[in-house]
Amino acid sequence: MRITILDDYQDAVRQLDCFKILDGHDVQILKQSYTDPHELAEKLKNTEALVLIRERTKISAELLSKLPNLRLISQTGKISNHLDLTTCSFYQVAVAESTGSPTAPAELTWLLIMNALRKLPQAIAAMQKGQWQTNIGQSVAGKTMGIWGYGKIGRLIAQYAKAFGAEVIVWGSECSREEAVRDGFLAASSKSDFFHFADVVTLHLRLVPETRGIVKLEDLRSMKPSALFVNTSRAELVEQGALLKALESGTPGAAALDVYESEPITDPNYPLLQMPNVICSPHLGYVEEDGYEKLFRLAFENIVAFAQGTPQHIANPEVLTAYPRSTGQSN
Repeated sequence: MRITILDDYQDAVRQLDCFKILDGHDVQILKQSYTDPHELAEKLKNTEALVLIRERTKISAELLSKLPNLRLISQTGKISNHLDLTTCSFYQVAVAESTGSPTAPAELTWLLIMNALRKLPQAIAAMQKGQWQTNIGQSVAGKTMGIWGYGKIGRLIAQYAKAFGAEVIVWGSECSREEAVRDGFLAASSKSDFFHFADVVTLHLRLVPETRGIVKLEDLRSMKPSALFVNTSRAELVEQGALLKALESGTPGAAALDVYESEPITDPNYPLLQMPNVICSPHLGYVEEDGYEKLFRLAFENIVAFAQGTPQHIANPEVLTAYPRSTGQSN
C-alpha cells in the first residue's frame, strides 16, 4: 500500500523497531504540519493508508473529499475530536484504532509538577548565566494534590502523590470520585472546594463536547496564590484565554503545561512562554520511546492486516463492504 505518516516532527518513526512491519510498502513520512487542506491533499493525493500521530492533524470532510485513493486511516491511540467517524464512513474510509499506555504521560505530568514546585528550570537557566541559587522552591510532601479525572493516568498520579507524601483529592464524575474513595483518597464535595483547597490541580480528562471549556476563569481565580495549575491533557478543557488572564491576575501562582490550543508552538514570543512562573513543554506526554513503540506497532499491524484483506480493530466496519478482500492484497 501507499502509506503516509503525518506530523513526525522529530523524524522519529523510521527509527522505531516496529517500523520494519511496513517493509515492502511504499511509505512517505511528512515531518511538517499542513493546516491548509488543499496543500495537505496535494501531498496525500496517492495515499491509500494514512497514519495519524495522535491528534496532530484534523481530518475534515474538506480534506477527505480530495483524497479519492484513501482507504484506511490508522490511528495511533484512540479516536478523538480530531476525527469524525461518520464523515470517514461517508467517504468510505475505514478507521483503525490502536492502544497506548498511560505511563509516559503520567510520568511527564509528575516531572512537570516536581519541576514547577522546585522551580528547577529557572534555577538551571540562572546557573547557565553564572548565577548561583537564585530561587527557592517547594516540596511535594504535605501538599494537597487535586486530580480532576480518575482514569488510568489520574490513578497513576494519585499513587505518585501518595508515595511523595501528598494528600490526594479527586474531582470528576460521581463514579470516579467513588473509585478514588475506595482506593483510599479523598473526593471533593464540589468543584469550588476542589479548586479552592488544592495546592496543585492537574487535569486528566478526555476532550469531548461536554468537557470543552469546562475549567472556567472563575475556577482558576479561586485557586490559592501559591497554587500550581497543570495541564497535560487538552488545552481546550480550559475556557479560551482564561489561563493567561488568571495567571496575570496572580491566581493561580504558577502553571505547568504540555498542551496548547494551536500546535506546534514555534513563536518564541508566545505569551505563556514569556511568563517566569510558567513551565511549557512541547506536548511530550506520549512522546517517549517505549510509548511510541506501543502506539505505532499496532497502528502498523492494522495496516498490514488491512492490506492482506483481514482488517482488524476497525471502528467503522460498515465501510469494509467497499473493499473486497482481494483488493487488499496489493502493495
